[in-house]
Amino acid sequence: MFFEISKVLGGLVYPSNWVALLCVSGVVFWLAGWRRTGRALAVCGVLVLLLFGYGPAGNWFMLGLSERFPAWHADSRDPDGIIVLGGAIMAPESEARGAIELNSAGERVLAMLQLARRFPKARIVYSGGSSDLFPPYVAEAPLAGHLLEEFGVARDRIVIEPAARTTFENATKVRDLVQPQSGQRWLLVTSAWHMPRSIGVFRAIGFDVEAYPVDWRTRGWRDAFKLFPRLSMGLAQSDTAMHEWAGLIGYWWSGRIEELLPGPRGVARRDQS
Repeated sequence: MFFEISKVLGGLVYPSNWVALLCVSGVVFWLAGWRRTGRALAVCGVLVLLLFGYGPAGNWFMLGLSERFPAWHADSRDPDGIIVLGGAIMAPESEARGAIELNSAGERVLAMLQLARRFPKARIVYSGGSSDLFPPYVAEAPLAGHLLEEFGVARDRIVIEPAARTTFENATKVRDLVQPQSGQRWLLVTSAWHMPRSIGVFRAIGFDVEAYPVDWRTRGWRDAFKLFPRLSMGLAQSDTAMHEWAGLIGYWWSGRIEELLPGPRGVARRDQS
């Protein structure tokens, strides 16, 4: 039920939807004779459009998430396992075309292939079911498994979790599958802006993982006041960031994470190698 509720309510947090709602409401009130109210709503809609479309608001909210965890830095000990969270493969399109189709989070898959080659003894876990609210339901994980095999990764290293639909389900189902042991080292690969919530969930269920963020979307804090050249770019950035902030608040409120904005513990790792 949590998945269905999050899907239905999720659209309410997108700035792009705020713009449409404000502008349509303005027109409705104007036609109904409430011209002052209609004008005010329309003006608010335009201001939101400019702030989140061309302005830096999307980067403000994104940077508060993506800069929370630094890039991973390798030391003398190789990881025992690498967990990759789904959300990068467009499963229905991939199945229909017979080829892997990636979305804007495709760096997760690229990192998976790089790490599988770099650490040849590590287990590779891909967790991702179908994120669609309505059928047909096509899971990501089996597609990722086939891709790993095509790139020469031994089948006994690959662990596929094809049922998770939420970050909480990613964590709990992977934990139950791999049964992590004390002293093992596990990396968690997901988008930098999704890492705080992901790490928070894994911590809450007692699975100690190290953040391996990818898919940064900005160059860092120097982009805090960068304007977007196209309206669609700013709205896409804003929608992603606001949706993730809403997810953090929802997870914290429901007890799925213990902190509103989880961050690193111990010594920070600063350089990605």
